[in-house]
Amino acid sequence: MKSKAHFKGHPLHPILVCFPIAFYIGTALFDVLAQVNGRPEFLFVASYLELAGIIATIAAAIPGLIDFIYTIPPQSSAKTRGARHGLLNVCVLILFTIAWFYRQATDVAMGWVLALELAGVAGLFFSGWMGGTLVYRNQIGVNPRYAEAGKWKEIHVREERGSIEVAYSDELQTNQMKLIRLNDKRLVLARTENGYVCFDDRCTHKGGSLAGGVMICGTVQCPWHGSQFSVVDGTVKAGPAKEKINTYTVHEQNGKILIII
Repeated sequence: MKSKAHFKGHPLHPILVCFPIAFYIGTALFDVLAQVNGRPEFLFVASYLELAGIIATIAAAIPGLIDFIYTIPPQSSAKTRGARHGLLNVCVLILFTIAWFYRQATDVAMGWVLALELAGVAGLFFSGWMGGTLVYRNQIGVNPRYAEAGKWKEIHVREERGSIEVAYSDELQTNQMKLIRLNDKRLVLARTENGYVCFDDRCTHKGGSLAGGVMICGTVQCPWHGSQFSVVDGTVKAGPAKEKINTYTVHEQNGKILIII
């Protein structure tokens, strides 16, 4: 799924998370070296690294929150994983913030500060593991391109029921898909060799976005685990999914494509 927080197609969250990771690990490292070697000047460096890490975390959290709300498919395993990823990062931020305030007091033992920082670094590694899973397994923020797929298309529609206009007749190429956000529903409009079709965006296995997958010869494949569905009647062509997806009636009128909900 293409990131909603991006610069010229490049997701911002994966770029920004490098900074708090580096600053937090550097903070803990300099504090350890200060204790081992008796170098108080290292504490000075660690203090500024910690403050930089706190600021960088907040900066990275903004595009991350945007992607969590608008990019990760709802009612999916990735949504749960994304929530845990975000909450763990909040805990890391709290630990390092407390450590930074503690170290400002001259009567606080550095052992407590270092303990908080090491706990934060441990949480950072677990959070990074989940973040990597979101990108490399769930393909959050990944914009897949395949032959004749064209550019990513997405629209928001506020209609409730009935015949709803969603595209022009010549808008999509064969095997190209378009995500339709219809209130709280997510649908996919696609063009096959035999005309337009419409189906649910949610894979029935783990909730992956089918609009973020690939389609060829009337079959759409989920990008997460490879489940395949017929875009005509929604039947499962290959697992691990067991349940079919819903399909919807599509018709063309005066050069426009309409779906019936």
